[in-house]
Amino acid sequence: MSDTPSAATEIMDGVYGALRAHGYADLTMQDIADECSKSKSLLHYHYDTKEDLLVAFLEYIISDSEERIAARADDPPVDRLVQFVGWFVFAPDEADREAFHIALLELRTQGPFNERIREQLARSDRLLRGTVADILADGIEAGVFRDVDVEETAALLVATLDGARTRQITLAGAERGDEGEGYTREVAEAALRRTVGPLLADGVELPPLDDAIDELRREPDGSGTDADDADGSEPERPETDGPAGDRE
Repeated sequence: MSDTPSAATEIMDGVYGALRAHGYADLTMQDIADECSKSKSLLHYHYDTKEDLLVAFLEYIISDSEERIAARADDPPVDRLVQFVGWFVFAPDEADREAFHIALLELRTQGPFNERIREQLARSDRLLRGTVADILADGIEAGVFRDVDVEETAALLVATLDGARTRQITLAGAERGDEGEGYTREVAEAALRRTVGPLLADGVELPPLDDAIDELRREPDGSGTDADDADGSEPERPETDGPAGDRE
């Protein structure tokens, strides 16, 4: 079987690169064509409008996140939960990753006005909350987590991490100074300490956050924390807002 990327995959990679370079508001089909070395007419052959292509891109990165999450389903629940938290961490100097997440944030603002985009954003949200709820349920069954309301806890954790990433993105360089690892790292560590830590059964310890982030970055396809994603260098494949969008 050939390892050559399909035309569809090349186009999705082109959308990813174009969003990083141009953002959402100024993005054109020609920008995407230039990034993936395809003609604009070829893009329009597959996708009638820019909206069609962006909706397809959201579907693509969410499906990719579903696959990556499924690939870790047999890992220990505590490790999976720390990796999930690590997925949202990115340093202020990861400019490419930040540019992509800024574009995704622009795209998310279209949700209230565009039903097709809203449907994909809702799917991403369900994936994130469902992933955490499944991890917690597995951990409770395995005796490594205390018995808690998994849906409520998942909603709280996802909202905390997503909010931290949005704050770091929207404030961009305004508060950087000497902050080093950045706000997402600060909040991730606090979430592990104050939300995840109290869930642990007696005798269970959390693995180091750095180890979880390193493991994500070693993913074979290069799409680890930035996700997404999952990422020292920016992944070649896009990430969602979580391990999902976000491709992270």
